[in-house]
Amino acid sequence: MSDKNALSRYISLILRHHPEAAGIELDEHGWANVDELIEGINRTRKIDFPTLEAIVAEDKKGRYSFSDDKKLIRANQGHSVNVDVELEELEPPEILYHGTGEKFTAKIDAEGLKHGTRLYVHLSGDIDTAKKVGQRHGKPVVYLVKSGEMFREGYKFFRSVNGVWLTENVPVKFLSRS
Repeated sequence: MSDKNALSRYISLILRHHPEAAGIELDEHGWANVDELIEGINRTRKIDFPTLEAIVAEDKKGRYSFSDDKKLIRANQGHSVNVDVELEELEPPEILYHGTGEKFTAKIDAEGLKHGTRLYVHLSGDIDTAKKVGQRHGKPVVYLVKSGEMFREGYKFFRSVNGVWLTENVPVKFLSRS
């Protein structure tokens, strides 16, 4: 794993789950002061602003955003800490996808998709992305989510800056395996 990759994972941990790991606080919208983040990371690892800027720019999943003046940074989604990343409610496409590992299917088949420790269930707009997500957990399984039907029944959907669809939970009746 490259140093930048390891730093990116650490930044993700800080901005999504444990800001205290770097001795920082997130505001109510998940923003952290860039100077404080760099200072906090430098307690255990080496980082400077150009490296942080490169990590944000090169992240293929678009995990992070800077404020316009680049004095603040936040994770775009995936938080387990309670923040409001100012997501706009949107009507989703008729079908979205959720990738997971085969070892989780019995629970999903029985209970549906639940957000667990995160604030939302993450859904993909295409099957290939869902397969890649599922591969992180062993043999991939992709669920089709009847998101259009859910929306018409009153479920809320959001789309993060990096294109990930989010909803609180997906009941079993809206799921089928691809």
